[in-house]
Amino acid sequence: MRLPTLVKTAAAVTVTAAAGTAVNDTSNGWYRRLRKPSWQPPPVAFPLAWTPLYALIAVAGARVLDRTDGADRAAFTRAYALNLALNFGWSALFFKARRPTVALAEIAALNASNFALVRRASRVDPVAGAALAPYAAWTLFATALNGAIVHLNSNR
Repeated sequence: MRLPTLVKTAAAVTVTAAAGTAVNDTSNGWYRRLRKPSWQPPPVAFPLAWTPLYALIAVAGARVLDRTDGADRAAFTRAYALNLALNFGWSALFFKARRPTVALAEIAALNASNFALVRRASRVDPVAGAALAPYAAWTLFATALNGAIVHLNSNR
C-alpha cells in the first residue's frame, strides 16, 4: 500500500465521516422521542465503533487500489465511492430528513454495496476483504436497529 493512495482513501473516508457527523443529531427532541429497542447500544458506542471501522475502510480501499489498474481499478473506485455516498446517505435520511423508513430501504442498498465491496476486495487482496468485514457486520447490526426503530414507531 502506497502512502499517496492511503492519503486519498483516508481523505474520502474522513469527508464521509464528517458529513455524517454533521447531520447526526441524537440530542434533538425528535430522536429522543423515538422508541428504541432495549438492545440499542449507548450513544458513546457509535463513535467508538465507527472510528476504527472508517480506518479499516480507508486501509482496505488503499490496498485494493494499489493492487489493481485499468478497468478493475476504475470499477473498484466507482464501487468505493458509491459505498461512501450510501454510508453518508443513511445518516442524512435518518437524522436530517427524519425518515427512518426511507433510511431502512437505503441501508438495505448500503448492505448490498458492502457485500459487493467485500467480494471485490477479497478477490484482489484477502486482507483488504477481511478488513471490510467488520464494517459490513456493523452495518447489518445498524439495519436491525433501524428496522426495530421503524417497527416500534410504526403507529406514530
